[in-house]
Amino acid sequence: MSGIDVGEELGARAAQARALALLRIRSRALAVVITPAAVAVVLFAAGAQGHLGGPVWDGVRWAVLGVAVVVLLVAAAVAVSVARARPAVSPTVPVAEEGAPDLYRLVRELADRLGVPAPSAIALTPDCDSWLEDRTHRGSRTRRSGGKAASEAKNTAPVLVIGSPFLWWMRVAELRAVLAPVVAGTDSSAHPDIAAARRFVRGLDAAVADGAAPGRGALRGAPVTFAGWVARLLLRACREHAAEMERCVAATASMRAQGVDYALRIAAQEQVGLAYAGWDRLLTRVALPAWRMGRWPSRLDAGVVSALTELSRRDRLADGFTSRLGERPACDLLEEPGVADEATSLLAARLFHGGPAESGPDWAPVDWQQYPDEVVDRKWRTEAARLHRVLDAMGVPPASAADPAVPTLARVMEHLAGPGEPGEELAAGIGAAVARDDAQAPAPGPVPQPASGAGQDPLDLWGPDPLPLFPLQPPRTGTELLADHVAAMVCCAAVDTAGAAPGLDWLDGPALLVDGERRADLAVPVLTLVEDGDPDPLRSWLAEVGVRSDKPVRLV
Repeated sequence: MSGIDVGEELGARAAQARALALLRIRSRALAVVITPAAVAVVLFAAGAQGHLGGPVWDGVRWAVLGVAVVVLLVAAAVAVSVARARPAVSPTVPVAEEGAPDLYRLVRELADRLGVPAPSAIALTPDCDSWLEDRTHRGSRTRRSGGKAASEAKNTAPVLVIGSPFLWWMRVAELRAVLAPVVAGTDSSAHPDIAAARRFVRGLDAAVADGAAPGRGALRGAPVTFAGWVARLLLRACREHAAEMERCVAATASMRAQGVDYALRIAAQEQVGLAYAGWDRLLTRVALPAWRMGRWPSRLDAGVVSALTELSRRDRLADGFTSRLGERPACDLLEEPGVADEATSLLAARLFHGGPAESGPDWAPVDWQQYPDEVVDRKWRTEAARLHRVLDAMGVPPASAADPAVPTLARVMEHLAGPGEPGEELAAGIGAAVARDDAQAPAPGPVPQPASGAGQDPLDLWGPDPLPLFPLQPPRTGTELLADHVAAMVCCAAVDTAGAAPGLDWLDGPALLVDGERRADLAVPVLTLVEDGDPDPLRSWLAEVGVRSDKPVRLV
């Protein structure tokens, strides 16, 4: 037996030992519950045989019986709450086998090489990560299967969740190498003790979450809150064993996967880090401005390839990575990659921005060709219009050398360069206006039905409720918002008076193009004006580009 096999065996035994420790905690809890009932049975049996007689022992017997009944009722209520609680399930886009036969074949062949059960299904997530997710808990099983027998669900292998950026950026061989240690984890998931321990911990975790959920009255919420308190005590006792069990499971899966494409997996891990960097930049710099404008890019996964290609061009550390692009991309394993890309792009908008679940007049998809006009130009003009509305509300007069009936950049510059600290009041006004506009944004609506051939509803595990929100950026300060609005006003003036154009930079988002080239030097003179009240650097920039600050600017 090789060293890897020995390590794998030791890791598996350690994981099983931790699982048994978790099950012993469950057994001890059950023992505590039935102890009063057992004592009552002994006392009544002794009385029936003529022992422990007299009124005192009769009173003890009935008192213990009453305690036993109360404990059993409370325990039953807690057990029902735990059983009915729905464990957290990651929002994903399910991939039906008929929509990705090659991907399913790759995963099954990988499972055969590893000697482990194949995952029961495949799903995509708008994140740079992959994992196995068990969705057989009773609370979630009822929604998906309509109440099938528990034995069926317990025998279901976990779902393989794949980060959608991996499919578009990685090549087929790289994806197989990256998924090897993930798929290897199905072996531990199939072990009855580990599976039972995981169900126990997930049920407790769900009960704690239900107990902490707001919106219940005192009478209705008291039993659930009490069940959550009990579950929290049990979770505290389980925490160390559960963490160590999962660590051992991961180590065992990693050792098992070392025999499959190990050398390629080391190189593929570099692609994982690169994909994460590109995906983060794409979401925060490109997608987020579109989401704030009521548009959601419908091809985010395809966009990450462009972003990473641009990153490879700029960063010498990424040199050579683009040479892989001649090989077959992993997204070719999907029958309709565009449909999957659109679904994961909408899910990303819901998760990271809280957008509605379906398209509408105020929440429409946008492709990359339309992005400069539909997002960048609209963003600039919307922010410029908001800036002038706030100036109007503050009673700021028009620029001295401009038509008082039209909005101009000169008005903004003269106000910010004026005496005192006029920028603070303007920043506060901009912040309040942005907050009002955000409050009027469309709220999440009902989950849409999937298009023909798209498989089951990608969000059916969540129902019509809003998804948990994972904001990409902290709230912006008033000064940051003011700088953005002033820069937007400058860009509008450049487009209207100097022949500039809105553009898209894959790594930095909205860009100003002058003579077809991106001008990335606007931020410093704008900040100097906003923070220091010094307009000279911006005036020099405007003169270089040929922008007329006294000319009218078209607003939304």
